[in-house]
Amino acid sequence: MMIDLTDTTTRAIHDALTRARDQMGGPTTGMVLNLIIMTDESAQYDAVRAATQAGREHPCRVLGVIARDPESPSRLDAEIRTGEGAPGQTVLLRTYGPMGMHADSVVMPLLVPDTPVVTWWPRGGPSAPSYDPLGQLAQRRVTDAATAPEPAEALAALAADYRPGDTDLSWTRATTWRSLLAATLDQPHGQVIGGSVSAEPRNPSADLIAAWLSGKLGAPFRRDVSGGPGITEVRFATTDGDITITRPDGRTATLSRPDQGERRVALHRRDSAELLAEELRRLDPDDVYGETLSRFAAAGR
Repeated sequence: MMIDLTDTTTRAIHDALTRARDQMGGPTTGMVLNLIIMTDESAQYDAVRAATQAGREHPCRVLGVIARDPESPSRLDAEIRTGEGAPGQTVLLRTYGPMGMHADSVVMPLLVPDTPVVTWWPRGGPSAPSYDPLGQLAQRRVTDAATAPEPAEALAALAADYRPGDTDLSWTRATTWRSLLAATLDQPHGQVIGGSVSAEPRNPSADLIAAWLSGKLGAPFRRDVSGGPGITEVRFATTDGDITITRPDGRTATLSRPDQGERRVALHRRDSAELLAEELRRLDPDDVYGETLSRFAAAGR
């Protein structure tokens, strides 16, 4: 079901959501969270599609906020999607004129009460998410430094104003790599005295992994540049020789250890829906991300 409301109010949108719920037999029952998406027209399709796919695992009310034409008179348009193929409910809110400066006032009456709130900025995001009006409504605030013009500078800015509950998809992209690296070091090995992380230029996930490894192992990890895609190699320099994990194709990694044969491991690059679903699984602060972000900024990488 799709409902279009032009030049409307939050009360009219709320009433339309209630009617849609009743007609569809109560699809908001079991809603586990609210997901606010702050985006623009060019990114809203991919963002809503990712949220819809993630919503199959985490039924939620998705509120997409799109600010348009700040010079026009204040107006609010809404597009409601609910029913088959749309877990929970999705509402696209297009704000015009000065109303765009008060998106929190538009969103607040539409939140499912007594349900956690996550705010996601698919394109970059504010340098201080917890101070943003939409960020203040949320327990978790998700940015993406990889979409910023200068990802390293974006990470440094996020570190300066980090608050518990902040996270970034650059860190989420590193989850599978971090799991593999931790499992690799669970096996007997010589003392780690340094290493390197290689990735395409302007890859913030590689920057964070290098900072994470440096802190956890107490050894310097260099950030090297490769042709990609994404992270292509992590190398541990140990007293017994180098341990390397290479992934030149973005799909399969090869683990090589001294005096042992090579071993292949599935390590595919994940899309936005998978990354978002991972973030929605946990609503508690990610302390390791906060520590790594602080270490990255302190190192001046």
